[in-house]
Amino acid sequence: MFRTALSNVLAHKARLLMTTLAVMLGVAFVSGTLVFTDTFGNAYKNKTAKSFDHVSVAIRPDGDSSSQGDGSRKPSHLTDNLLKRAATLPGAEYAIGVVNGFTALADKDGKLVGGEWGATGSNYYPGKGGKDPRYAFTEGAAPKSAADIALDSRTAERTGFKVGDTVRYSTDGHVRTARVSGIFDTGDGSVVAGGSLVVLDNQTALKVLNKSEYDEIDVKAAAGTSESKLKSFVEKILPKRTDAVTGDQLSDDQERMIERQTGAMSHVLLTFAGIALFVGIFIIANTFTMLVGQRTKELALMRAVGASRCQVTCSVLTEAFLVGLVAAVAGFGLGLCISASLEILMDSDDASLPKGPIVIAPTTILVTLLMGVGVTMLAAWLPGRRAAKIPPVAAMNSVHATPATRGLLVRNTIGSLFVALGVVLLLMDDIYTMAAGAGTICVGVIVLTPLLSRPFIAASAPLLKPFGVTGKLSRLNSVRNPRRTASTAAALMIGLTLITAMTVIATSMSSAINKMAADSLKADYSVSMPNSKLAPEIREKIDKLPDVEVSSPLRSATAEADGSHSKINGVEPKSFGKLVSLDFTSGSVNGLKMGTALVDTDTAKEESLKTGDTLPLKFDADGKTIRLKVAGVYKGNALFNGIFASTSVIDPHLSKLLDDQVLVKTKGGASDRAEKAIVDALGSPAITVQDKDDISNAVAGAISLILNMLYGLLAMAILIAVLGVINTLAMSVFERKHEIGMLLAIGLDRAKVKQMVRLEAVVISLFGAVLGIGLGLFMGWATGGSIAEKIKTYSTEIPVGRIVIFLATAVVVGVIAAVWPARSAARLNPLTAIKSE
Repeated sequence: MFRTALSNVLAHKARLLMTTLAVMLGVAFVSGTLVFTDTFGNAYKNKTAKSFDHVSVAIRPDGDSSSQGDGSRKPSHLTDNLLKRAATLPGAEYAIGVVNGFTALADKDGKLVGGEWGATGSNYYPGKGGKDPRYAFTEGAAPKSAADIALDSRTAERTGFKVGDTVRYSTDGHVRTARVSGIFDTGDGSVVAGGSLVVLDNQTALKVLNKSEYDEIDVKAAAGTSESKLKSFVEKILPKRTDAVTGDQLSDDQERMIERQTGAMSHVLLTFAGIALFVGIFIIANTFTMLVGQRTKELALMRAVGASRCQVTCSVLTEAFLVGLVAAVAGFGLGLCISASLEILMDSDDASLPKGPIVIAPTTILVTLLMGVGVTMLAAWLPGRRAAKIPPVAAMNSVHATPATRGLLVRNTIGSLFVALGVVLLLMDDIYTMAAGAGTICVGVIVLTPLLSRPFIAASAPLLKPFGVTGKLSRLNSVRNPRRTASTAAALMIGLTLITAMTVIATSMSSAINKMAADSLKADYSVSMPNSKLAPEIREKIDKLPDVEVSSPLRSATAEADGSHSKINGVEPKSFGKLVSLDFTSGSVNGLKMGTALVDTDTAKEESLKTGDTLPLKFDADGKTIRLKVAGVYKGNALFNGIFASTSVIDPHLSKLLDDQVLVKTKGGASDRAEKAIVDALGSPAITVQDKDDISNAVAGAISLILNMLYGLLAMAILIAVLGVINTLAMSVFERKHEIGMLLAIGLDRAKVKQMVRLEAVVISLFGAVLGIGLGLFMGWATGGSIAEKIKTYSTEIPVGRIVIFLATAVVVGVIAAVWPARSAARLNPLTAIKSE
């Protein structure tokens, strides 16, 4: 039986080619993802491990006192005094203080270096011998005063800055200048990943980063002292709200963090790889169903001469094993290329990744082989089982066995139950339940596709009528085998279902943000600094501009209200009402003044508050309690929510006055001239000046970026679906050689034969597209109900333009997929084809 299976594979190489390609692509996606994440994680870990060489024990704030950069944290007492005590502990070689914070560096064109996520500043703390072990200087020297700054070598190379050059930088909106005193190498993970790191002398760093104490104190053990022993000494001097962590534990924590970060990316990529493989199952099942159908007499003869059902099934599964093995090996090789491509893609735009040798874990090889072989055998099992169940005499008498009515009835009943269950789950609020519901609906519709194919293809008759006899023949050929047509269309349906649902949600979300900005903002501009806060002087500069009519800072603190922590937004009461438009259920913005507060409906419900009630607040920073009268209750949204009070109320409870953003209204409204005046007055490379459209576009841009990434990932599933259409048509043409030969013999020209096959492909593709788009629209609508509960301005919008593009793409897919099968059909010799069985 093994020799028989091997000979069948070799005899049907061309017909199994598309199946091999489908499995290979899915496996390549999986193996490429695994290799890439393993390689990236290992290189990142090796690079960043260097940053802990100088740390034996680190003193850090505990979780309750970690700094948020808003000036409202509880002090953790990581002071110079504690630093000096740590440096003189028994077994300590030296101790250094560490501070870090967002620091925007301007390049020679005045643009931000390192991106908003990776622009970092730190301090140079001269430890033992007057050196900071974190930095290895290759040029120049360490910064010694506020007039000096040091740059990492990668940033210096990208910007062209050299020792002695003057640079501009900003931490809180103020633009400062300094001379490059030195250039250093570092293994800092942010720098390795494309960010920038500037180093200031210790006192300047504390001042400009708005730190009254260190973020961390690193202690190095002297020779002969273990980390655990040094930790026991450190723990004796720890103040409240601090922890001591060994260097090994820091390294382990970072390794786990890297695994989580790379794991999240890996899970996303593997999800789409799984979708691609799932789509491939339909192609494999279709291929083996047709191969078994074409060999029905052969298999029946094997049964007649003594082969058991099990042997027939095993013969088909052996063929699947050989095909899956070849595809898995080829897919693994292609996966290595995909891994390299992902690295190049992620390494573009100066966002360099750590370099290291390719990591091919044994588990990756094992998973790749098992997945390729397992998926192929799983898809081939049902056709093999069906082949074994056909009685030998019946099989010899009829090549094409019609599915039993009872079998179709059972199938349709199961499909309907799956769809009903999926709809119930999809309408739930829990995201995981909704995802399970979406998957269940997809499975149900896939089961029902043979039932749905007949009415759809019948409805396509008017579109095919202009093509005459070829249109009629293509329609009849499409419904000749509903199961085959359904499986081919289902592969395309899955990809388009996901794409359509995501497009509906993304389009609706963008519109919701636009409406929210239009409804909530009266201000013309919002001035902010990503990943950092603004000094109050920034607002003072803005107010001095002649075009500015009114402005207000948004300043935040945290406080406890009846046991729950809330964010308190400090604003200027006199101008706040001119800058925002809140939807009040009671009270109004005019009631906001010293001693009063505005609360959103969620806070009011949680604290059982209404207008006129008293709200007690205990500030986290100093532990003091104040009482504010509720002047109004409003409906919160993504832009404005929480508690609003006067800045004069929260300022006494902040160690540093810093603004989250400044809202600005100009006399003539938003204009290019007014925006340019604000930008020029501030002059910081990192300050963002946004009007309403910019705020909406920033959110919409992020959504579009994610959507485009998902389009790219789902393109793999679409490509595999195209292979499925090609495979189905090619094998269908082979089955119908006798019929096509007769058509050619009685006068149907070769161009018409090509047209018949092309129209059949288009009908099948459009069937899958209509199912996928319809299902995607329903899922997008159902998911929107859950989103609308959180974003009040959200309403489901149908992206008509993109749906038309999706339908047009389906037509193109059909035309392209039919090129090879149509050419094969047209080139048949009529006499030879008529002789074939």
